[in-house]
Amino acid sequence: MSETIEANTSTPTTQEIEEVITGLEQLKERIVNETIEAAKKVKMSKAKVMAKLEQHPELSFIDKTLKELRLQQPTP
Repeated sequence: MSETIEANTSTPTTQEIEEVITGLEQLKERIVNETIEAAKKVKMSKAKVMAKLEQHPELSFIDKTLKELRLQQPTP
């Protein structure tokens, strides 16, 4: 049984881009908040937590993706 999966090659709408941006921003905020809460429980210094967050691979990926998506948005 062979199924063909067609890739959606159409250009995303402004609304779709905005929805993805909103979702990524919420994910980023959740990761930051959860990390800060976990750090408080183990009494890690705020400076150390912020340094760890700057090196967080998922946050770096989210930031890069957000930047790319914002460049795709039409300018008003």
